[in-house]
Amino acid sequence: MNFDFLFNNFAQLTVTGLAFGAIYALIALGYTMVYGVLQLINFAHSEVFMYGTFAALWTVMALGGDENTSGLNVVLILGASLAGAMAMSAAIALLLERVAYRPLIKRNAPRLIALISAIGASFVLAELMGLRDRVAGWFGLDDNLSQYVGGARINRSMPGIIEPHGLFSIGGYRVTTIDVVVIGAAIVMMIALDQVVRRSRFGRGIRATAQDPETAALMGVNSTRAVQITFLLGGLMAGAAAFLYMLKIETTKFDVGFLLGVKAFTAAVLGGIGNLRGALVGGLVLGVAENWGSALFGSQWRDVVAFVLLVVILLFRPTGILGESLGKART
Repeated sequence: MNFDFLFNNFAQLTVTGLAFGAIYALIALGYTMVYGVLQLINFAHSEVFMYGTFAALWTVMALGGDENTSGLNVVLILGASLAGAMAMSAAIALLLERVAYRPLIKRNAPRLIALISAIGASFVLAELMGLRDRVAGWFGLDDNLSQYVGGARINRSMPGIIEPHGLFSIGGYRVTTIDVVVIGAAIVMMIALDQVVRRSRFGRGIRATAQDPETAALMGVNSTRAVQITFLLGGLMAGAAAFLYMLKIETTKFDVGFLLGVKAFTAAVLGGIGNLRGALVGGLVLGVAENWGSALFGSQWRDVVAFVLLVVILLFRPTGILGESLGKART
């Protein structure tokens, strides 16, 4: 174990771990909200995130963003990219709810069937993105859209329109603008979502449906609408995570959601599945633990450390770090 490397780079590993953890946390919100309401794991949520990364990339490309972009144009392009990513992910999430879940819920299908439906939808969405060049070719648009659909199964990189600049130093590590934006934006969005769910009218409807759907329906809560809003909010958070991921990593692929989705699900379980604040805590803990573990054991052990941490937490606290469910959230 390389303790010297960990100690010498402790600040850098911690800050970058928090940045990755913030992205995990935003994706995890979709898992934890759907589980809190439906008691189901939406394994297609990883593709909701993946489509958001491509929307962010395509928006920057369509607006002509590149390394020469400067001033107000950078802000406008980044704002449009964020809006595009959130809109795309929200649309995919609502499509999933309408096609893969609602028909099964209406028929009172077993949860295992809904889980299989989610897994199937995940593969379909991923392969559609991986075959987007052929889909465009069916409509004769492959030439016109070549810059968007070309290289459908390889990594695609976003033009670097923003250079990370050092803001201040912590333990010898120069914290960059990207680090601050990613961590700060994730915390702000988490707080905003938490307040929406706790204080708004439809937020109370979501919590009522999560706690007792039959009683909520008797009290006039539209459970179908509550489920739709749950998927919508989860999709919006996944889109925000996709935008921040592209700022930090700048590269995406048709299957980029798989491992990140598993990590986000791990973060949700770590924090307490069904708990919004737990998703944030779980994501940050997971991101930092991964970085520390990869420093000690080598980068090839990064994923192993993440899942060993999950097992250890669940052995001693099966409900996760914060085990309060969405339906029992305090007002």
